[in-house]
Amino acid sequence: MATLPEPLTRLIAGLSRLPGVGPRSAERIALHIVQAELGSVQQLVEAIVAARDSVRPCQVCGALTEKQPCAICSDDRRDGSLVCVVERPVDIISIEKSNTYRGKYHVLGGKISPLNGVGPEDLRIVSLEQRITSENINEVVIALPSDVEGDATSYYLAKVFKPRGIKISRIAQGISVGTGLEFADELTLSRAMEARREII
Repeated sequence: MATLPEPLTRLIAGLSRLPGVGPRSAERIALHIVQAELGSVQQLVEAIVAARDSVRPCQVCGALTEKQPCAICSDDRRDGSLVCVVERPVDIISIEKSNTYRGKYHVLGGKISPLNGVGPEDLRIVSLEQRITSENINEVVIALPSDVEGDATSYYLAKVFKPRGIKISRIAQGISVGTGLEFADELTLSRAMEARREII
């Protein structure tokens, strides 16, 4: 059996570490790259480096952005009294594709998971509290995965903010249990957002 050149082996290993890219996909991508025109490969490398250098979390909501604050936070046409809490920046992209939600966002950066050593203090909950105080927010929509950690985080947030007179709702569970928002189609997310229900 022929042995692959060492640079190609390293490229396959690097690509296979990307999320959603298995060994076979990594091999196909690597073989495509090494056989492509040098100009197109250089463009790809430059685009990767430029994105890595210029894209940062929004200082307000945590979304990925090139400018501070992000386009959603600085859009006066959006409903500033409504904030949707998500686990990761990619979840904002998924919800925006549904064209249903017109409020703002807040990225927690994870879920409460005692087994993994993640507590409330490890998430962006303090900055959410600050925003609720300063931005006149009166509804928090929780759009976290419907798994054990997502449920625990949702009820923790409800327990913290409900006594302050903030309406706490959660998107309807049209999304499979344990599945991230990025795997839900736009129609499912749209219906889940419209059918959100108040917690407690």
